[in-house]
Amino acid sequence: MAKASDRAYDTIRAMILSGELSSGEQLSEEALAERCGVSRTPVRDALRRLEAELLVRRNESQRSFVADWSLGDVADAFELRAMMEGYAARRAAERMDDRTLERLRACNSAIYAAIRGSKPDVATFLEHNKEFHAIILEAADSRRLSSLLGALIEQPVVWRTAQHYGREAFNRSHSEHEDLLAAFARRDGPWAEAVMAGHIRRAFHAYADAHRGLTAIDRGAA
Repeated sequence: MAKASDRAYDTIRAMILSGELSSGEQLSEEALAERCGVSRTPVRDALRRLEAELLVRRNESQRSFVADWSLGDVADAFELRAMMEGYAARRAAERMDDRTLERLRACNSAIYAAIRGSKPDVATFLEHNKEFHAIILEAADSRRLSSLLGALIEQPVVWRTAQHYGREAFNRSHSEHEDLLAAFARRDGPWAEAVMAGHIRRAFHAYADAHRGLTAIDRGAA
Protein backbone atom coordinates (compact mmCIF):
# COMPACT_ATOMS: atom_id res chain seq x y z
CA MET A 1 0.00 0.00 0.00
CA ALA A 2 2.82 2.38 0.88
CA LYS A 3 4.38 2.04 -2.57
CA ALA A 4 1.03 2.56 -4.30
CA SER A 5 0.35 5.59 -2.14
CA ASP A 6 3.79 7.03 -2.89
CA ARG A 7 3.31 6.46 -6.62
CA ALA A 8 -0.06 8.23 -6.53
CA TYR A 9 1.41 11.07 -4.47
CA ASP A 10 4.36 11.57 -6.83
CA THR A 11 2.17 11.47 -9.94
CA ILE A 12 -0.55 13.83 -8.69
CA ARG A 13 1.99 16.23 -7.20
CA ALA A 14 3.89 16.40 -10.50
CA MET A 15 0.64 17.09 -12.37
CA ILE A 16 -0.17 19.97 -10.02
CA LEU A 17 3.32 21.48 -10.13
CA SER A 18 3.47 21.30 -13.91
CA GLY A 19 0.07 22.95 -14.28
CA GLU A 20 -1.45 19.88 -15.94
CA LEU A 21 -3.98 20.05 -13.12
CA SER A 22 -4.92 23.71 -12.93
CA SER A 23 -5.76 25.87 -9.91
CA GLY A 24 -9.30 25.29 -8.68
CA GLU A 25 -9.78 22.11 -10.71
CA GLN A 26 -11.84 19.41 -9.00
CA LEU A 27 -9.98 16.15 -8.46
CA SER A 28 -11.75 12.91 -9.31
CA GLU A 29 -10.45 9.99 -7.25
CA GLU A 30 -11.59 7.55 -9.92
CA ALA A 31 -9.84 9.41 -12.77
CA LEU A 32 -6.68 9.87 -10.71
CA ALA A 33 -6.63 6.21 -9.72
CA GLU A 34 -6.77 5.24 -13.39
CA ARG A 35 -4.03 7.73 -14.28
CA CYS A 36 -1.77 6.54 -11.46
CA GLY A 37 -2.46 2.85 -12.02
CA VAL A 38 -3.62 2.29 -8.44
CA SER A 39 -6.88 1.82 -6.55
CA ARG A 40 -8.79 4.75 -5.01
CA THR A 41 -7.47 4.13 -1.48
CA PRO A 42 -3.85 5.14 -2.29
CA VAL A 43 -5.22 8.17 -4.14
CA ARG A 44 -7.12 9.23 -1.00
CA ASP A 45 -3.92 8.86 1.02
CA ALA A 46 -2.00 10.92 -1.55
CA LEU A 47 -4.63 13.67 -1.55
CA ARG A 48 -4.45 13.90 2.25
CA ARG A 49 -0.68 14.36 2.03
CA LEU A 50 -1.06 17.00 -0.66
CA GLU A 51 -3.71 18.78 1.40
CA ALA A 52 -1.23 18.98 4.29
CA GLU A 53 1.25 20.57 1.85
CA LEU A 54 -1.40 23.13 0.79
CA LEU A 55 -1.38 21.86 -2.79
CA VAL A 56 -4.91 20.46 -2.46
CA ARG A 57 -7.93 21.85 -0.61
CA ARG A 58 -11.07 20.06 0.53
CA ASN A 59 -14.48 21.76 0.69
CA GLU A 60 -17.30 21.22 3.18
CA SER A 61 -18.74 18.36 1.13
CA GLN A 62 -15.29 16.67 1.22
CA ARG A 63 -14.60 17.16 -2.49
CA SER A 64 -10.94 17.78 -3.33
CA PHE A 65 -9.65 20.59 -5.56
CA VAL A 66 -6.27 21.86 -6.68
CA ALA A 67 -5.52 24.75 -4.33
CA ASP A 68 -6.05 28.14 -5.93
CA TRP A 69 -3.82 30.90 -4.64
CA SER A 70 -4.84 34.56 -4.61
CA LEU A 71 -2.12 37.17 -5.11
CA GLY A 72 -2.39 37.87 -1.37
CA ASP A 73 -1.77 34.19 -0.59
CA VAL A 74 1.27 34.20 -2.85
CA ALA A 75 2.56 37.42 -1.27
CA ASP A 76 2.34 35.80 2.18
CA ALA A 77 4.16 32.71 0.97
CA PHE A 78 6.98 34.67 -0.64
CA GLU A 79 7.29 36.88 2.45
CA LEU A 80 7.74 33.79 4.59
CA ARG A 81 10.23 32.39 2.09
CA ALA A 82 12.23 35.62 2.13
CA MET A 83 12.50 35.53 5.92
CA MET A 84 13.23 31.83 6.31
CA GLU A 85 15.48 31.36 3.27
CA GLY A 86 17.32 34.54 4.21
CA TYR A 87 18.00 33.02 7.62
CA ALA A 88 18.95 29.71 6.00
CA ALA A 89 21.45 31.53 3.77
CA ARG A 90 22.97 33.21 6.85
CA ARG A 91 23.37 29.85 8.60
CA ALA A 92 24.74 28.27 5.43
CA ALA A 93 27.35 31.01 5.02
CA GLU A 94 28.52 30.56 8.60
CA ARG A 95 28.84 26.78 8.07
CA MET A 96 30.10 26.82 4.48
CA ASP A 97 32.90 24.48 3.42
CA ASP A 98 34.83 24.32 0.16
CA ARG A 99 33.09 21.18 -1.11
CA THR A 100 29.62 22.69 -0.68
CA LEU A 101 30.76 25.91 -2.32
CA GLU A 102 31.98 23.96 -5.35
CA ARG A 103 28.64 22.13 -5.56
CA LEU A 104 26.84 25.48 -5.59
CA ARG A 105 29.17 26.88 -8.26
CA ALA A 106 28.65 23.83 -10.46
CA CYS A 107 24.90 24.13 -10.02
CA ASN A 108 24.85 27.81 -10.99
CA SER A 109 27.05 27.04 -14.01
CA ALA A 110 24.39 24.52 -15.10
CA ILE A 111 21.74 27.22 -14.65
CA TYR A 112 23.74 29.55 -16.90
CA ALA A 113 24.05 26.85 -19.54
CA ALA A 114 20.27 26.35 -19.45
CA ILE A 115 19.46 30.02 -20.03
CA ARG A 116 22.19 31.14 -22.42
CA GLY A 117 20.69 29.64 -25.60
CA SER A 118 18.38 31.41 -28.02
CA LYS A 119 15.47 29.91 -26.07
CA PRO A 120 15.99 29.34 -22.33
CA ASP A 121 15.48 25.75 -21.18
CA VAL A 122 12.96 26.46 -18.41
CA ALA A 123 12.70 22.86 -17.19
CA THR A 124 16.48 22.56 -16.75
CA PHE A 125 16.65 25.99 -15.15
CA LEU A 126 14.00 24.93 -12.63
CA GLU A 127 15.74 21.64 -11.90
CA HIS A 128 19.08 23.26 -11.10
CA ASN A 129 17.50 26.25 -9.36
CA LYS A 130 15.73 23.84 -7.03
CA GLU A 131 19.02 22.01 -6.45
CA PHE A 132 20.84 25.29 -5.71
CA HIS A 133 18.36 26.26 -3.00
CA ALA A 134 18.31 22.70 -1.64
CA ILE A 135 22.10 22.71 -1.20
CA ILE A 136 21.88 25.96 0.74
CA LEU A 137 19.18 24.52 2.97
CA GLU A 138 21.28 21.40 3.51
CA ALA A 139 24.27 23.55 4.46
CA ALA A 140 22.12 25.52 6.91
CA ASP A 141 21.83 22.25 8.86
CA SER A 142 18.43 22.83 10.47
CA ARG A 143 15.75 20.14 10.32
CA ARG A 144 13.14 22.61 11.48
CA LEU A 145 13.95 25.08 8.70
CA SER A 146 13.91 22.26 6.14
CA SER A 147 10.47 21.16 7.31
CA LEU A 148 9.01 24.67 7.32
CA LEU A 149 10.43 25.61 3.93
CA GLY A 150 9.60 22.36 2.16
CA ALA A 151 5.98 23.20 1.33
CA LEU A 152 6.73 26.83 0.43
CA ILE A 153 9.53 26.08 -2.02
CA GLU A 154 7.51 23.41 -3.82
CA GLN A 155 4.42 25.51 -4.44
CA PRO A 156 3.09 25.54 -8.00
CA VAL A 157 3.61 29.31 -8.11
CA VAL A 158 7.38 28.74 -8.11
CA TRP A 159 7.08 26.71 -11.31
CA ARG A 160 4.59 29.14 -12.85
CA THR A 161 6.69 32.19 -12.01
CA ALA A 162 9.54 30.89 -14.17
CA GLN A 163 7.19 30.31 -17.10
CA HIS A 164 6.74 34.09 -17.33
CA TYR A 165 10.42 35.02 -17.03
CA GLY A 166 12.02 36.89 -19.88
CA ARG A 167 15.73 36.61 -20.60
CA GLU A 168 16.52 39.54 -18.31
CA ALA A 169 14.79 37.84 -15.37
CA PHE A 170 16.66 34.57 -15.97
CA ASN A 171 19.96 36.44 -16.16
CA ARG A 172 19.17 38.39 -13.00
CA SER A 173 18.38 35.17 -11.13
CA HIS A 174 21.74 33.72 -12.17
CA SER A 175 23.51 36.95 -11.21
CA GLU A 176 21.91 36.96 -7.76
CA HIS A 177 23.13 33.40 -7.27
CA GLU A 178 26.62 34.67 -8.10
CA ASP A 179 26.23 37.32 -5.38
CA LEU A 180 25.24 34.57 -2.95
CA LEU A 181 28.32 32.58 -3.94
CA ALA A 182 30.49 35.62 -3.23
CA ALA A 183 28.94 35.96 0.23
CA PHE A 184 29.35 32.24 0.89
CA ALA A 185 32.99 32.33 -0.20
CA ARG A 186 33.62 34.97 2.46
CA ARG A 187 31.47 33.16 5.06
CA ASP A 188 29.54 36.43 5.43
CA GLY A 189 26.17 35.49 6.97
CA PRO A 190 24.52 38.96 6.99
CA TRP A 191 25.47 39.56 3.34
CA ALA A 192 24.13 36.16 2.28
CA GLU A 193 20.89 36.78 4.20
CA ALA A 194 20.35 40.17 2.54
CA VAL A 195 21.02 38.82 -0.97
CA MET A 196 18.70 35.85 -0.48
CA ALA A 197 15.86 37.98 0.90
CA GLY A 198 16.14 40.32 -2.08
CA HIS A 199 16.33 37.35 -4.46
CA ILE A 200 13.02 35.97 -3.16
CA ARG A 201 11.34 39.40 -3.13
CA ARG A 202 12.30 39.96 -6.78
CA ALA A 203 10.85 36.56 -7.69
CA PHE A 204 7.57 37.57 -6.06
CA HIS A 205 7.36 40.77 -8.09
CA ALA A 206 8.01 38.78 -11.28
CA TYR A 207 5.08 36.54 -10.36
CA ALA A 208 2.87 39.50 -9.40
CA ASP A 209 3.57 41.30 -12.69
CA ALA A 210 2.71 38.15 -14.65
CA HIS A 211 -0.41 37.56 -12.51
CA ARG A 212 -1.69 41.08 -13.16
CA GLY A 213 -0.99 40.72 -16.87
CA LEU A 214 -2.85 37.43 -17.07
CA THR A 215 -5.75 38.87 -15.07
CA ALA A 216 -5.99 41.80 -17.48
CA ILE A 217 -6.01 39.41 -20.45
CA ASP A 218 -8.72 37.29 -18.83
CA ARG A 219 -10.90 40.34 -18.21
CA GLY A 220 -10.41 41.54 -21.75
CA ALA A 221 -11.49 38.15 -23.11
CA ALA A 222 -14.65 38.25 -21.03
